[in-house]
Amino acid sequence: MGKIALHGMTIHTDVQVMVEKMLIQLAEADREIYISDRLAGLNLPCFANFPIFDKSEDLSTFEAIFSLGGDGTLLNTLTYVGDTQLPIMGINLGRLGFLANIAKENIEPALASYFAGDFEFEDRTLIALESDIEAFSTDHYALNEFAILRKDTSSMIVVKAYLNGEYLNTYWADGLMVSTPTGSTGYSLSCGGPVIMPQTKNFIITPVSPHNLNVRPLIVSEESELKFVIDSSRNQSFLVSLDSRSEAIESPKEFIIRKADFSARLIKVRGSSFLDTLRNKLTWGLDRRN
Repeated sequence: MGKIALHGMTIHTDVQVMVEKMLIQLAEADREIYISDRLAGLNLPCFANFPIFDKSEDLSTFEAIFSLGGDGTLLNTLTYVGDTQLPIMGINLGRLGFLANIAKENIEPALASYFAGDFEFEDRTLIALESDIEAFSTDHYALNEFAILRKDTSSMIVVKAYLNGEYLNTYWADGLMVSTPTGSTGYSLSCGGPVIMPQTKNFIITPVSPHNLNVRPLIVSEESELKFVIDSSRNQSFLVSLDSRSEAIESPKEFIIRKADFSARLIKVRGSSFLDTLRNKLTWGLDRRN
């Protein structure tokens, strides 16, 4: 009997029936179900009798973990998975997402494909943060992006950037981020960054509202080492974030970004396509005039 972990942050009333049908389908497939402490905290009757796991538990013996929610939930699921590379299936209980790309109306056929072995794994690059600050506990990695952002001030922050030990640029901006290919369709995109395919082996350095308009997003190899130094002459506080997790920092620090030595392993069932998701989310190929 295989073990399936379930994680979710919010389960709205209108999708609870679909979740209950999913639990039945898992039981019929002879899977033992475990739920996260966060999911158990929702106190829903359908999850009442399942064993509970938390972030301290080793999930390496599990077959997979199902993320029940949107892209934000999947990013949070990754903090439970850690470096185990446990396969993650993103089941979107709201609107279609880039990461959680199995729509709620397609749960049943998607699970049928999974149990039939009609799926593949897609490994996504992670960003690893190295710094002398005690932040993010052991979760010092990100699937979407690392960002430095101004906080509680109208003044810009000044960040010196180095690429593989060589001075690159000084950014005067509201912030600066390093995005993975996965994160290219997230915060980076909203700041003018390019969309790049998930398997492209690059990072994107994207400024947030830069003072100099000739500063543009820069694509570098994922094998690069990036160092960022905050200007120590400006007495400012700022935020440092990894995906949706953020920490307030008071004094200037150095931050080094590299590719993590493990990846996020996503389950891709038959019929799911990044290009389809891209067209649907960004309404490409649609023109009201035609």
